[in-house]
Amino acid sequence: RAEKSVDRLTFIIKDLDLITQLESSTLKLKVTSFDILKLTEEIIEDLQISASKRNIKIIFNKIYDNEILVEADRNRIEQVMTNLITNSINYGSEKGTTEISFDSKEKKIIVKVNDNGEGITEENMPRLFQRFFRVDVSRSRSQGGSGLGLAIVKHIIDAHNENIYVQSTVGVGSEFSFTLKKSKVL
Repeated sequence: RAEKSVDRLTFIIKDLDLITQLESSTLKLKVTSFDILKLTEEIIEDLQISASKRNIKIIFNKIYDNEILVEADRNRIEQVMTNLITNSINYGSEKGTTEISFDSKEKKIIVKVNDNGEGITEENMPRLFQRFFRVDVSRSRSQGGSGLGLAIVKHIIDAHNENIYVQSTVGVGSEFSFTLKKSKVL
């Protein structure tokens, strides 16, 4: 138990350090052009074991034949995607589905992560991206985590001068989406 507690505190300290760097603008983004589809496939592969423990399928909304190039900090977007997909696994319905999609707009790519979990009440929506806020405290404790995941996601997306959105219906599920700049590389 002591080892788990130390690991949990270490995780929280690292998350707080990252948020502090993001808020103080001391964290410099390393913006490059990369294929977000390939990155997402790698993340899905890494999270497959935890998804299978809850019988959750992680799928794409369709078959994507071409790469989807964006300009962003690959490591930070990996963190965003990992946090969002992990949340969809932890809070999605057992034997459910996490669906990932990419929509192309003029100069932006919209990345969407959908689950068919419990959903989020209207009263919890305004606080969703606050530090240490948990929608379901009792379940969050058993699932682990620091309560900083969505705060980090928001800060990373803000650091890219992009937007993040949430749509949720209680009893139906949630959709987290965010924008990224399309890459100029053809």
